[in-house]
Amino acid sequence: MNPNAFAECPKRLGLYGVMPDADWVKRMVEAEIPTVQLRFKSEDKAKIRKQIKESVAAVKDSKILLFINDYWREAIDAGAYGVHLGQEDMELADLDEIRSAGLRLGLSTHGYAELAYADRFCPSCIAMGAVFPTNLKKMPTAPQGLGRLYQYAKLMSHYPLVAIGGIDQDSIHAVSKSGVGSVAVVRTITQAKDPHAAVKHLQELMQA
Repeated sequence: MNPNAFAECPKRLGLYGVMPDADWVKRMVEAEIPTVQLRFKSEDKAKIRKQIKESVAAVKDSKILLFINDYWREAIDAGAYGVHLGQEDMELADLDEIRSAGLRLGLSTHGYAELAYADRFCPSCIAMGAVFPTNLKKMPTAPQGLGRLYQYAKLMSHYPLVAIGGIDQDSIHAVSKSGVGSVAVVRTITQAKDPHAAVKHLQELMQA
């Protein structure tokens, strides 16, 4: 065991919902999604703390694992399960502090070079994307596609892996067959008429 490794998380994080606020996190608790990430965007520190606190409280008596995107200090203070950082955030975050607080660390990667870089930090899990085109945020790299995802999943099979980026109900089955233990979705849940039913359906498709 590498002494610099972050706390372990399950190899299979299952369906991973990336949600915009604490209300959505609460809905995901009701829908019994296995893993959720709060990706709340704001410049207001008080709002950020409130959202994180509410999200941590929402998952408290459930089996759901909660990652906080970006705001690692607030995640530590609130006692979150984990924190998720992008490549650019890794430079700014105090990784030693995250590690000693016992939080899990998820890292985003976009391609082989970033995977190799992330591996040096021994994170708890690695997100690989964007698998398909996504309009949610401006992507610095071209979509990786299924072929590369399958190769990366083999290469990094010693990590819990999360596939992310433009994945919907039509592609989730093929993505989950790549060897990743988790598939992240955003709009397929948040834009669904019935988010609870969407979570259930997506989980069925992953296991099919």
